[in-house]
Amino acid sequence: MKNIFLFGYTIILFFCLFSCSPDTQVKEENSNYYTEQYRPQVHFSPQAKWMNDPNGLVYHEGEYHLFYQYYPDSTVWGPMHWGHAISIDLVHWEHLPIALYPDSLGYIFSGSAVVDIDNTAGFAKDGETAMVAMFTHHDIEGEQAGTLDFQTQSIAYSTDRGRTWTKYEGNPVIPNPGIKDFRDPKVIWDNERSQWVMVLAAYDKAMFYTSSNLKEWTYASSFGIEGDQRLWECPDLFPMKVEGSDESKWVLITSIQKEGPNGGTATSYFVGDFDGQNFISDPEKQEWLDYGKDNYAFVTWSGIPDSLNRKIGIGWMSNWQYAQVVPSKKWRGAMTVPRELKLIQDGNLYRLTNVPVQEFKSLERSSIEVFNLPEIAMNTYELPKGNGLYRFKLRCDEPMSTMRIRLRNSVGEWLEFGYFANAEYYFIDRRNAGKDDFQADFRGYHTGYALYPKDDILMDIIIDHSSIELFADNGQCAMTDIFFLTEPFDRVELVAACADLEFEVIDLDGIW
Repeated sequence: MKNIFLFGYTIILFFCLFSCSPDTQVKEENSNYYTEQYRPQVHFSPQAKWMNDPNGLVYHEGEYHLFYQYYPDSTVWGPMHWGHAISIDLVHWEHLPIALYPDSLGYIFSGSAVVDIDNTAGFAKDGETAMVAMFTHHDIEGEQAGTLDFQTQSIAYSTDRGRTWTKYEGNPVIPNPGIKDFRDPKVIWDNERSQWVMVLAAYDKAMFYTSSNLKEWTYASSFGIEGDQRLWECPDLFPMKVEGSDESKWVLITSIQKEGPNGGTATSYFVGDFDGQNFISDPEKQEWLDYGKDNYAFVTWSGIPDSLNRKIGIGWMSNWQYAQVVPSKKWRGAMTVPRELKLIQDGNLYRLTNVPVQEFKSLERSSIEVFNLPEIAMNTYELPKGNGLYRFKLRCDEPMSTMRIRLRNSVGEWLEFGYFANAEYYFIDRRNAGKDDFQADFRGYHTGYALYPKDDILMDIIIDHSSIELFADNGQCAMTDIFFLTEPFDRVELVAACADLEFEVIDLDGIW
């Protein structure tokens, strides 16, 4: 009898070894990893653990690469790696293995990637094309010892479409000049002068370097605001055509670690000119790319063909005030939807607009339309019975007072957004939108000023399970906020005093 029992046990064990492999077990364990509470359904988020800044955004052979700051062992910040995902449509994403791991030179902090078409670095063999990533090596031991030179710039390359990466044996390629915060290199090809240009953040300013081969770099100049004591991060530099003209300007994006328009971290920009060495702009004309609390480290993709005439970027959808304590469990961090940038001119002022990429429209399903609301009153509409993912589009001619749109759920939680005509600002009120007791700075009524000429009020709003992105007036004012509902929204209330009104509710598909 004992032998029969042992024989049966052996058969079961044998079966489990082959049919219950670790991969199968992990798959079963994670079969619902994109259905957890708060999990974004139309935004990129990691499979698990901690994520922050987007890195290495590059388009190559039909694929948009999204690398990102990643710690695979915890849901709070730790030794940084580069996570990796790809997309062919900027909407649906495929997770790939970790691209860059920490090494003897340090953690792998933020950076960028380019396609070295002319093989200036010499990494590609005949018939190959190299992608080159430039990133900050962060020496944690040097930081803990109190030195100033613990951040340096290094490169890595891939000749198999970004699937595997080799770090350059001559790293670092830019030593630290004695600046404590010296990081986040963004590289572009300056076609007019046939050179590589790199901008990085150096505490309270941006520093510019040039190179012919991505290995040897020469300091060119710096740009900052006199007396500024805020930490700058994740800069980006690129030229853009002004809409409706042949004029070109240069845009410098930089993220600021404190004193954003509604507190905490935020992404800003300057518009000016670049002569190959110097960025020339009025340092007092710093504008905000997004007025909400939760769009940080926004940077753009390189490698998109000039013939497409598109400048596309993405940001980390959080704020350092509370990023490490938000109530998601298996993962922390998500990205904004990819956004298309345009540069417009208003008199002597230039404004960078940002709206969802046109590819996002592929997620739209059925819609409800409301035209010409007859009176000033609370008008309530049931939301489509779906997955809680919505896009709202609203146009209002001649708003006479506050326009309010309130989303409610069955347990009394609500999120409100709209436009205050008298003071000319858009707003998002998340003070009653679910769980908010994890950090004192999270609750809030947030405003985005719209002090520019406009014939009517336009709003395009994307609602995910735990976020709102509001794009007003064709992206002239953008706001992004996250929230943590107990139950999905099931109805929308609308108050609007308009000469003419159009309001559309669109149901969305998820991307996973």
